[in-house]
Amino acid sequence: MHILFLTQIIPYPLDAGPKVKTWHVLRYLAQQGYQVTLASFVRPEEQQYVPVLEEVCYEVITVPIRRSRLSDVLYWLRSNFTGRPFLVERDDLEGMRELVADILARENIDVIHADQLTMAQFGLSPKPNLGNTLEKVSDGNIPYRIFDAHNAVWTIVDRMKDNAPWYLKPIASLEANRIKRYEGKVVKEFDQTLAVAEPDRLALNEALASISQNRGGYGNSITVVPIAVDTQSLQPVNRSGNSKNIVTLGTLHYPPNADGIRWFVNEVFPRVLAQEPGVTLTIIGKNPPSDFLKLQERYPGKIEVTGYVDDLTPYFEQSAISVIAVRAGGGMRVRILEAFARGMPLVTTTIGLEGINAEPGNQVLVKDSPEDFAAGVLQLLNDPRLASKLAENGRKLAEQVYDWQVVLSQMDEVYKHASKIRGGRNV
Repeated sequence: MHILFLTQIIPYPLDAGPKVKTWHVLRYLAQQGYQVTLASFVRPEEQQYVPVLEEVCYEVITVPIRRSRLSDVLYWLRSNFTGRPFLVERDDLEGMRELVADILARENIDVIHADQLTMAQFGLSPKPNLGNTLEKVSDGNIPYRIFDAHNAVWTIVDRMKDNAPWYLKPIASLEANRIKRYEGKVVKEFDQTLAVAEPDRLALNEALASISQNRGGYGNSITVVPIAVDTQSLQPVNRSGNSKNIVTLGTLHYPPNADGIRWFVNEVFPRVLAQEPGVTLTIIGKNPPSDFLKLQERYPGKIEVTGYVDDLTPYFEQSAISVIAVRAGGGMRVRILEAFARGMPLVTTTIGLEGINAEPGNQVLVKDSPEDFAAGVLQLLNDPRLASKLAENGRKLAEQVYDWQVVLSQMDEVYKHASKIRGGRNV
């Protein structure tokens, strides 16, 4: 079976949740013997990682992409004319449309696997370029189409709206509604949708129902396949026994990640510091906003903002606990799964743990208010036995439930069904 796999970003190195998810899916498909042609956008600094992808893919073809604030403004203005979400307009580049059309014309593609929402547009038939190509593909067979939804994106924007300044709330509300309708359209047209968690399956089902006259009976084409991690490569760390350091991390140009860390620094950390003066905080992540860099001046000797680091292990070893503060998000937090795999005691929020089958108090502490979150952090800092219990149980959960070899076997049925349908589909 020949798969055309579409990604918005080169899924390597494994320094962000979406990359981790996509890399393991590609690895698994290759392991199962599928022939995968990867078509991906690529930034200049990412081109060096293409050879790594070529080791697991039959073919890797890239389309250069550059971003700027000016172009983003223009895409947002265009979205107001087209009614499509800003994110979709931003990634609707002619180079990718031409590439997809060319691949479909010259190859007998059995499956289009669109990774994340913005890549699904290249598998939707109403766009003239792709629609015409789909009608002319080899043997007249339309590829089976799979939408791999890392998140129900409309819920992320909807939650961000609640924490946004008043003047941004109408814009966020408008964008959330546009995304919801668009996600519903994608789910309706694609043959199969993959969600990473049950809350996302329900949210995507709601998006589908929002554009349909029939408000019930959907969801059969939405399959839950959780995000996976590699517990062989992510081994438990040896944490310092006398550390009072807290570590948190995330891709910091992603608004929900930055929002959660700001909340922790502004609302939680001062409460912890008041009761535990020796505590310190390390913030790790690519592209920290300017206000993050000023935190080191605001809390001299107490907060370190590292930016991107190649190896997280030394930072985990020098820390007592990890915190993942999430107030808006969807899907699953790979950061939490990796913390489990590394044996890090962890405090997160209800939204942060969403989609992960962990038991509060057994593998993780879950706290939502600033007061409760601070109390949870202090509890782990001062109770080594509880911290060790969470670390050990989190590691077991990662090995038994979320390792990529375990999780992605659930994808077998999806591709077996695709093969069956593809074998009998003609136009």
